[in-house]
Amino acid sequence: MNDIVNGLRHAAVFGAVGIGLLLLGVGLVDLLTPGKLGRQIWQERNRNAALVLSSALLGIGGIVFTAILYTYDEFGKGLASTALFGLLGLVLMAVAFWLVDLLTPGKLGAILVDPEPHPAVWVTAACNISVAAIVAASIA
Repeated sequence: MNDIVNGLRHAAVFGAVGIGLLLLGVGLVDLLTPGKLGRQIWQERNRNAALVLSSALLGIGGIVFTAILYTYDEFGKGLASTALFGLLGLVLMAVAFWLVDLLTPGKLGAILVDPEPHPAVWVTAACNISVAAIVAASIA
């Protein structure tokens, strides 16, 4: 029974770290795009903003999943590595966003909140997933 209780406690703590990283991801995408992201998605039903946020959340989820799956035997060390790899993923996704914005015409943030569908959103989403996959592979 002790193993089950310990497992539940560890799962709850890893889950809290994962949720915290997802919330940081939402905040980061909100910071990188003009206006309020929640309003763009839930009130204005902006598919561009929803796709970019979804790709960031899936990417962070993949990093956290991989970090937990390949975690250290020691709980504290595993928890720290999960949090740090998640933060690294967020930073690298922001850098990739900035680089794509720098190397392409227009302002990517403005394109992402445009109500009209735009192909740049798919490129940004693919970039998020790709960066997350690279970080996840570095963990495994």
